[in-house]
Amino acid sequence: MSSHTLPARSEVPKQQTWNAESVFPGWKEWEASFATVSARLPDLAEFKGHLGDGPAALADWLETAEAVQKELSRVVFYAQMTTSCDALDQDAVAKADRARGLASRAAATTSFAEPEMLAIGTDRLQVWTQEEPRLGLYGHYLERLAKKAPHVRSDEVEEVLSQSLDPMNAAGQAHSILANADLKFEAARDSTGREHEVAQGTIDGLLRSSDRDLRRSAYESYHDAHLALKNTMATTLGGGIKRDVYVSRARRYPSSLDASLSAGHIPTSVFHAMLDTYRKNLGTWHRYWALRKRALKLDKQYPYDTRANLTTEEPVVTYEQAVEWIAEGLAPLGDDYVAVLKKGSLEERWVDIYPNRGKRMGAFSFGAPGTHPFIMMSFKDDVFSLSTLAHELGHSMHSYFTRRDQPYVYTGYGLFMAEVASNFNQAMVRAHLLKANSDPNFQIAVIEEAMSNFFRYFFIMPSLARFELETHERVERGEALTADSLNGLMADLLYEGYGSAVEIDRDRVGITWAEFHTHLYSNFYVYQYATGIAGANWLAQGILDGRPGAVENYRRFLSMGGSKYPLDGLREAGVDMTSPEPVERAFGVMGSMVDRLENLVENR
Repeated sequence: MSSHTLPARSEVPKQQTWNAESVFPGWKEWEASFATVSARLPDLAEFKGHLGDGPAALADWLETAEAVQKELSRVVFYAQMTTSCDALDQDAVAKADRARGLASRAAATTSFAEPEMLAIGTDRLQVWTQEEPRLGLYGHYLERLAKKAPHVRSDEVEEVLSQSLDPMNAAGQAHSILANADLKFEAARDSTGREHEVAQGTIDGLLRSSDRDLRRSAYESYHDAHLALKNTMATTLGGGIKRDVYVSRARRYPSSLDASLSAGHIPTSVFHAMLDTYRKNLGTWHRYWALRKRALKLDKQYPYDTRANLTTEEPVVTYEQAVEWIAEGLAPLGDDYVAVLKKGSLEERWVDIYPNRGKRMGAFSFGAPGTHPFIMMSFKDDVFSLSTLAHELGHSMHSYFTRRDQPYVYTGYGLFMAEVASNFNQAMVRAHLLKANSDPNFQIAVIEEAMSNFFRYFFIMPSLARFELETHERVERGEALTADSLNGLMADLLYEGYGSAVEIDRDRVGITWAEFHTHLYSNFYVYQYATGIAGANWLAQGILDGRPGAVENYRRFLSMGGSKYPLDGLREAGVDMTSPEPVERAFGVMGSMVDRLENLVENR
């Protein structure tokens, strides 16, 4: 019997869960809203063939479509809330599937709109924005639409593509269910023989343990469970990549990479420059691994050692203390920012706080217009969870100000901008903690957290981006993807990153790709984590240095949402992401952390 057993979802106190009832009081109300959206789809279909009737007709369409989309987003979101926290709830899984089906039907119903608007002509549409007051705010939206014109197909093709969304996403959904509901992990054993439960919500904490036997056991349990399903997971990932290739070709893009980055108006040069800069700076990682090996006094260092705590006096940080320290670190952004953050975290139940059985791995912020910007995580009373909460609150505050200050059409802003806001919060809070507490053990804990975050964003994610590029190119060349070929590619990439200071088991390291159950099913998603942390550190340093206008520029960034192109919005905030300099500078920040850590661990 494991001595550390997670509670069932039904056993979690309500005050520790997010405020789902603020979205819908219950499934009865959800069903009513589901029925309302379904009943309104024919109303949307009646606009087909009439968008060119004049500016008033187009404005009527946009208002009607947005009203339905807002309600649909609440329906989809509520179902996702439940399945995210309990993948074992079969009723919720079924409702989430129905919600996805409704979203697919809605997309098919409205698929005529963009081809019709483009048929009107983008110049004429811009004139209409001057003639019809209700269209005045759509200028940037129509400009973006014009850029998409070469890749928007006829209304018949658009309808087919929209109807295929749900079945084409089945591979990713299958992988997620496998990982979060069906995957079975052997209990890990510590050096005394005591068992510890391995789950998506516990693995990170186990790998940070000072007990090496526990780390090794947990690592092997987690990776071996994925290896046992490697063929199934390789098949699902292959299906997801083939979906990307199919869509890119259907929309007449030269590659999957072009199709993905074009949607965010990001040139592919930004992607390649990030990877080139990462590879150029691998020496910083090699220096860090060598430092850890010395600090832990290891003859041989393995991947399960690379996240072990370097201090046995890790600070205990309660959820309430975490909120307070985060608020202190973000005080330069203003009293109003801090007040909203604290109220959401402590009173309005934005956060689903602690782990439970069936809860998805990781952490994320999401919501819909008209809802709170909710956060799902698995808080564990440590500095790492404090930083994760700061990260997700960065997303949530970004959403809060965007939804407050932008019309619905611009409430989406994309990951390229989103990861800047989240990592900005972490950078600000770390700087505050390192300044406020000079205790060496506390300093080591904060720096270890920082390096853990860099590990995910500046090591794992660039490696996955390289993996993603190669696997997509293989499919585009007509080559097969197998579990062994995927594992071999992943092992090669991580071997290059670890260098000689870390001994790797190629099978267990190679299955790392399978442990990212969502990321690799979102076409070329992961590179934006690396660009995000680079932009975030640049902007945070400007505020910490007292650069004139830095706070005001950043606050405007949080409110602009999708009303600007991502690169333009970030440039207005103060950072040029078309240059490799922000990524280089972020490696410099990481290198200074390694210097500081070296001084602390070798002089204690």
